Amino acid sequence: MSESADRYRRIAAGFTCRVEGVPEGAWDNPAPCEGWKARDVVRHLVEWTPPMLLDNWDIARPEIPSVDDDPVAAWRALNDAVQAAFDDPDVAKSERETQMGTNSFENVADMIFTGDVLVHTWDLARATGQDEQLDTEAVGRMFAGMQNYEEAIRNSGHFGPLVVVPEDSDEQTKLIAFTGRNPLA
Repeated sequence: MSESADRYRRIAAGFTCRVEGVPEGAWDNPAPCEGWKARDVVRHLVEWTPPMLLDNWDIARPEIPSVDDDPVAAWRALNDAVQAAFDDPDVAKSERETQMGTNSFENVADMIFTGDVLVHTWDLARATGQDEQLDTEAVGRMFAGMQNYEEAIRNSGHFGPLVVVPEDSDEQTKLIAFTGRNPLA
């Protein structure tokens, strides 16, 4: 198993724990992303991932239930497909032309999707009153990597403006603030 497959497994397990732990009636709670509800956090991952990852690598799309009907089953179906792709060396190492040049499934999924799952774990936890602690190693890795691309990240429209937090804040607080969320609210 590759390091990126293992990293995804750990981070996805944290998200799965939060998805499965959403209290009854909390799927419609407001989420940190403006205009989103808790359910929309799952919807985002379930809707943008298949075209970006699965279709580009000709991976059969799983039967994904509606997030409106069953967000837990929707996440599980997507997660199983992505993890299977990471775990299959032929798929993981296969290369395609992407917006970032020629790249393997493993590299693209690790750079983009794994980080998205990490940050959205915090969003879902915050929206539903669950444990907000993220994988420390993954937080450090992501925060260090993102700082070098701040201008591109801000210009992408995928993140809000930097939220200023005290300099002595822990790395997770700094990462969440870097992505335009207010971890101190």
